[in-house]
Amino acid sequence: MTMKPAHSYAPDPGILDAVETASRDEITALQTGRLKVTLSHAYAHVPHYKKAFDDKGVHPDDLKSLEDLANFPFTVKDDLRRTYPFGMFAVPREQVVRIHASSGTTGKPTVVGYTRNDIDMWADVVARSIRAAGVRRGDIVHVAYGYGLFTGGLGAHYGAERLGCTVIPVSGGMTARQVQLLKDFGAKMLAVTPSYFLNILDEMERQGVDPRDTHLEIGLFGAEPWTNEMRQDIQARSDVHAIDIYGLSEVIGPGVSAECIETKDGLHVWEDHFYPEIIDPETGEVLRDGEFGELVFTSLTKEALPIIRYRTRDLSRLLPGTARSMRRMEKITGRTDDMMIIRGVNVFPTQIEELIVKDDRLAPHYQIELFKSGNMDAMRAHVERDASVGADAGAAAGSKLAKSVKDLIGISIAVELHAPGEIARSEGKAQRIIDNRSK
Repeated sequence: MTMKPAHSYAPDPGILDAVETASRDEITALQTGRLKVTLSHAYAHVPHYKKAFDDKGVHPDDLKSLEDLANFPFTVKDDLRRTYPFGMFAVPREQVVRIHASSGTTGKPTVVGYTRNDIDMWADVVARSIRAAGVRRGDIVHVAYGYGLFTGGLGAHYGAERLGCTVIPVSGGMTARQVQLLKDFGAKMLAVTPSYFLNILDEMERQGVDPRDTHLEIGLFGAEPWTNEMRQDIQARSDVHAIDIYGLSEVIGPGVSAECIETKDGLHVWEDHFYPEIIDPETGEVLRDGEFGELVFTSLTKEALPIIRYRTRDLSRLLPGTARSMRRMEKITGRTDDMMIIRGVNVFPTQIEELIVKDDRLAPHYQIELFKSGNMDAMRAHVERDASVGADAGAAAGSKLAKSVKDLIGISIAVELHAPGEIARSEGKAQRIIDNRSK
């Protein structure tokens, strides 16, 4: 099997939701009406929002246009932690039919709740995302995102079922079994983190399985930043269309935005349910479309946990629609809390990833170690050499990587080359940064 041209997946306009081809004026009118309801719902039923609005001197009735949203306060992750577990719910707990939560590795987990209508809306936007990726009713979808409190597995599962697909709910782990099921069950689409798909491809190679000999055509990748260079590497190794999907539990889960297979030129935000803004991460000022900054979302239809101007910490920009009317967000390749400052230079893991993936002598498995060199912060990149090259070629690639980082990013780093398979593989979100500066 070879990768089908993307245009061969382009949908008949008759299967699109009406809002996907609506005019900008129609979308704006819909958003304005829904935003007024959301602000009133949050103010009336969530003590945190009533206090936050009052402290800022704003009231839901003050919103006359979408631009007026800039006068309302932001919501941050710590707000959800301070109101743990159910303090941000806008409906009685008895009306909440599902609860998800973050891992809580840096403190209390952030808890989110869903009414039956919320679950239905979530399934709808994920179904829309999967359809935009090229999947159709009756196709087989293999879900290798984790199930449980993490939103990825169940989000993809319900969306694929809503679209009318046959769902294989494998979850993460048991990589050899993942390969076996992909061969035997004939999934057209695999929903998984990009880092774990690399692990699956490695396992296919170990088993002597060519991904082109399976029925797999589409990978729906999310839950972590990944670069266009990583997309090109995945597609070259597998002939699978690598499609980006975005979401976060505080806003709904996966399905806030997604790429369309016809263009792969950014993720269309499903603006009938989520209103996006880009702000200056330092000042909070709202930036114009096309300017780069921090992504902020306000929910427009959520009942159990309306979210107002949630600061995602993800860095992106908003662009006009292409394959759909709704605006696109540029692919997320960094987060403000992933940014490392090394001797005064801002560095993101994805900048290192871009340089690694460009060199065929290096495998796309890496970790970045931060440590102290005297009183100064320093960085070491742990990278595997590709299985097709020897130690000497790998060492040469490592030297080139260090030089490229110095030339293109402006910092000196150490590069430690590892043999194939030595760097820990991810079965979910990859841990890219290891901070040993306090040791």
